[in-house]
Amino acid sequence: MNVILLGPPGAGKGTQAEAIVKRFGIPQVSTGDIIRATINDGSPLAAECRSYTDRGLLVPDGLVNRMVERRLAEPDCKTGFLLDGYPRTVGQAEALDEMLGRVGRKLQHVLLLEVDESVLAERITGRRTDPETGQIYHLTYNPPPPEVADRLIQRDDDTLVVLRERLAQYRAKTEALIPHYTRTGLLRHIDGSGKPELVRERIFAVLDADA
Repeated sequence: MNVILLGPPGAGKGTQAEAIVKRFGIPQVSTGDIIRATINDGSPLAAECRSYTDRGLLVPDGLVNRMVERRLAEPDCKTGFLLDGYPRTVGQAEALDEMLGRVGRKLQHVLLLEVDESVLAERITGRRTDPETGQIYHLTYNPPPPEVADRLIQRDDDTLVVLRERLAQYRAKTEALIPHYTRTGLLRHIDGSGKPELVRERIFAVLDADA
């Protein structure tokens, strides 16, 4: 099963990705993980990748596409994969179609988690992190125990200002994937509101039909 998971920041992609890979036995493939692994693997791509990251520059699409193609060719992706954070643009989506086509593979589903912006704001701004353990809590949905509450911090990227910036970036680039995958017939709209367990059931109802 080859799946893409889309959605705005705060939609719950990370939580649902964990459930999907566990249920279907496929790896979660994210560009962040791929870039970090490539930088440290000593391959010819490593030096090319570091030439951008060492200068604080974004890795260009062409290089990201090559790294993704190499990752999807690894043995653990043979029975399927869950792409998280890729593609981010229509150009990357077209490159993905080409790389899969070269090896006779194709996507089965593109899952779009849809959540109202007011809910996204509540989810993001309510997050608190324990600096000693790294554990993440939420003031409403997953309150911290009293003994750690006083030491929790709000990360810089869990503020309303940063959320608005990330939403603007999402709308400018990634949101264009919605009409693209609608035209292909692959897009599946998933109501991302409510408890994670309910969202997971909605996702599984779609994926189980083709499993």
